Amino acid sequence: MKVAFATLGCRVNVYESEAMMEKFIREGYEIVDYSEVADVYVINTCSVTNMGDKKSRQMISRGRRQSPESIIAVVGCYSQIATEEVGNIDGVDVVLGTRNKGEIVYWVNKAKETKEKQIQVGQVLRNNEFEDLKIEEYQDKTRAFLKIQDGCNRFCAYCLIPYARGAVCSKDPEKVITEIKSLAENGFKEIILSGIHIASYGVDLDKKVTLVDIIEEIESIEGIERVRIGSIDPTFFTEDVVKKIVNFKKLCPHFHLSLQSGANETLKRMNRRYTKEEYENIVNFLRENFRDVAITTDVIVGFPGETQEEFEETYEFLKKVKLSKMHIFKYSPRKGTRAAEMEEQIDGTIKDERSKLLIKLNEENEKEFISRYIDKEVNVLFEQQYKAEEGTYEGYTENYIKVVSKSSCKDIIGKIAKVKINSAGNELAYGEIISID
Repeated sequence: MKVAFATLGCRVNVYESEAMMEKFIREGYEIVDYSEVADVYVINTCSVTNMGDKKSRQMISRGRRQSPESIIAVVGCYSQIATEEVGNIDGVDVVLGTRNKGEIVYWVNKAKETKEKQIQVGQVLRNNEFEDLKIEEYQDKTRAFLKIQDGCNRFCAYCLIPYARGAVCSKDPEKVITEIKSLAENGFKEIILSGIHIASYGVDLDKKVTLVDIIEEIESIEGIERVRIGSIDPTFFTEDVVKKIVNFKKLCPHFHLSLQSGANETLKRMNRRYTKEEYENIVNFLRENFRDVAITTDVIVGFPGETQEEFEETYEFLKKVKLSKMHIFKYSPRKGTRAAEMEEQIDGTIKDERSKLLIKLNEENEKEFISRYIDKEVNVLFEQQYKAEEGTYEGYTENYIKVVSKSSCKDIIGKIAKVKINSAGNELAYGEIISID
C-alpha cells in the first residue's frame, strides 16, 4: 500500500506529518511523492490565511484526480476550524482535527473497511493535553525539528490559531530530553525546538520548567552542536533570560521575532502585547549581547484601519532597525476573527503596493546583512545538494545564512564545514570550503 502526504503551513505541521508518515510505515505502507498514484492521500492543512484553505482544497482535488479510488484524509487546522465544510468536499473520506493526528492510520483503515466517511474532530479550546507524536526514524539526517509545545492563549485579532490549536500545552520535559538524546545518537547535529507559541512552554506544567531550562539541558547532550528555536514572541527576551542564554554555547544566534507592524496604533488593533519601542529595545539588547546575531520577522501589511501614515511609520521603523530578513504578508480576513469584522478594510491594490515596498526593503536589508560576511570564515551545516548542480551543496550558518559551496567530498551532507564567504547573492552567500569537521 502506498501513502502520499501534502503538508501545508508551519514547521509544527512538518513535524507532525513526519510523525504520521512513521505510523503508516509501521503498518507496512510505502511513502511516495504526492504526484504519484497512491492508495491514501493525507493533506495536513493550514488555515492561517484564506490561501491556506484554498491550497488545501486544491490538494484534495489533485489527490482525487490522480486516484479516484484512493482514501483522502484531511487533517489539521482547516479541518478543525471548518469541519463541516471539509467533510462536505467531494471525495473526502477521513477528517481529523489538530489533536488526534496520531490516530490517522486507524481512521484510514476504518474508512476502507466500512466504506463510510470518518469525521473525528474534538473540542480544543479547553484541551491542554499535549499529543505526543514522537518520531523515531527521521528522513532528514541533518537538522531535526522537535515539536515541544502546542496551542496559543494570545488571541491576536487577525488569527484563528487559538481556535484551531487550542490551549497552551507542553511536552513533558523528560520526554523532550530523551528524544533529543536519541536524535544525537542517530547523528543529528542541530535541533530546532518548535511550537505554536513556544515562549509559553512550561506554563501548563506542574513542574516549574521553561524553554530556557530545556535549552540549558541540551548544552550537556553530547553530539548536538546546535540548538535553534522557532518563531518566538519578542517579549520572551527579558533581561534575565538574555543574561542566562548568552552563555549557552550551542544556542544559535538567530531569533525570529514576530513583529507584524511598526506602528503602535496598528499593533494595538492587532492585540499584540508590545509597542514598537519595546520591540526595538529587545532587538538592540540582543545585538549588544550576541555576536553576529540575525533577527528575522513577519510583517502584515493592509491590516484593517492601517492608514498611509501608519504604513509609512512601519516602513521607517523597519528601515531603521534593519532586520536580516522579513517575511511580508498581505492581510487576509479570516472569518471568526475580530479583524474580519473591523471597519476600514484595506483595498487589495493598496495592499499590493505596500507589500512591494517592504519586499524591496527586505531585499536591500538582507543583501546588506549577508554582504557583511564577505571574506569572513563561517561554520556551515550542509544539508543537501544545491539545485541540480553536481558537486555543489547548500547549508546554513549558525545565524541562518544560506551558503552554497562546491565540494569533492561525497558525504559532506550532515557535516559542519568551515567556509570562507566570497560573495553575496539573492538570499544566499557563495563560499569556499576550507575544512570539514
